[in-house]
Amino acid sequence: MTTKTVRVATFDGPGARPQVCTVPRPAVPDRAALIQIGACGVCGTDLHILRGHWPKPLPWPITLGHEVAGVIVEKGPGLERDYMGQALGVGSKVALPPLMPCGECYYCRHYPEHANRCLRPTYYGRYIPFDKPPHLWGGWAEMVYVDLEMFPATKIYRLPDDMSLMLGSLSEPLACCIRALNRAVQARGFRFGDTVVVQGSGPIGVLMVAAALEMGAGRVIVVGAPEDPRLALCRAFGAEATVSIDTHTTADARIEAVREVVGGFGADVVVDCSGHPSAGPEGIEMLRDGGTYVEMGQFTDAGSIDTNWHRICVRDMTLVSSWGLTGDDMPRGIAMLQRAGRRFPWREMQVVFPFSEEGIHEAAQTAMDMRCVKATIVPDDSL
Repeated sequence: MTTKTVRVATFDGPGARPQVCTVPRPAVPDRAALIQIGACGVCGTDLHILRGHWPKPLPWPITLGHEVAGVIVEKGPGLERDYMGQALGVGSKVALPPLMPCGECYYCRHYPEHANRCLRPTYYGRYIPFDKPPHLWGGWAEMVYVDLEMFPATKIYRLPDDMSLMLGSLSEPLACCIRALNRAVQARGFRFGDTVVVQGSGPIGVLMVAAALEMGAGRVIVVGAPEDPRLALCRAFGAEATVSIDTHTTADARIEAVREVVGGFGADVVVDCSGHPSAGPEGIEMLRDGGTYVEMGQFTDAGSIDTNWHRICVRDMTLVSSWGLTGDDMPRGIAMLQRAGRRFPWREMQVVFPFSEEGIHEAAQTAMDMRCVKATIVPDDSL
């Protein structure tokens, strides 16, 4: 029997505990769909929002969660194919990206490679008025609603039938890692066999290890903490060595430790996945002269970088910044997960939490306290 309501988790503001409430199940018009959530990761962005670091006002109460993988349970007849042209039907496994460029604004038309800077993006239904149902605009819910008629920029990606939804929920953050490295490739700053240092051992840091190795890195070293479970998992994913910030407590100590591991003049590429304000000035000292620094961790006002950035010029290096992903990056994440699904211990990075007020609160707290790598909320473990 089809339920008439859907449970969603909302937060009233930074620091608030989640509240699970019930909203009406929406009617599904011609080019819309209801997606039952099988897994949705807890992202660093979610944690920044809950800590009050988001730089712009947010329309509280909101439902968080954008690393979404689920199953279509109802769709209109006009929604026939996903963004890549694959057929969609009831029962199809799908993933959704958080930011969907409109395809029409100045950046989308003239700089498609920077469509992630779209002026009118869609966040799978989040622009539906917040005072009216359905309030299905985040993945920490039983279902997400998408409507391509109302929001033509909405993108849906079909997952392989034999891919688990837990694995599929990693496609968006992995796609962000792939894009960041491709940005370095485009700047002629990342080549096959390069030594890569990853700053940060959270979910993005772990996925960056996999992405770098799959894309041709010769060696990967990770700087982060804690040892258990994060640094240990980085090594399980293939990192040659790890440098703990718990034992190397100063920037000079970490720089010396990295240079001792990589030898020679320093690393070819350093990627900031940490989001820590001091990462940039510290990371460029781990590079060889002429190396490439890839910044993908600084996107909120959690802190400020106020020293030593003049050295970007003095060192004659390449700086590459990367924020989020474009519509064409998501399939690359799905394809890599499909190709490398058995080569990395993906499932070991995910800790499951139930869809309940206490479960969601515990998931967020566990992630904030770094007691796991990727907290993942699972509303329906039968999918």
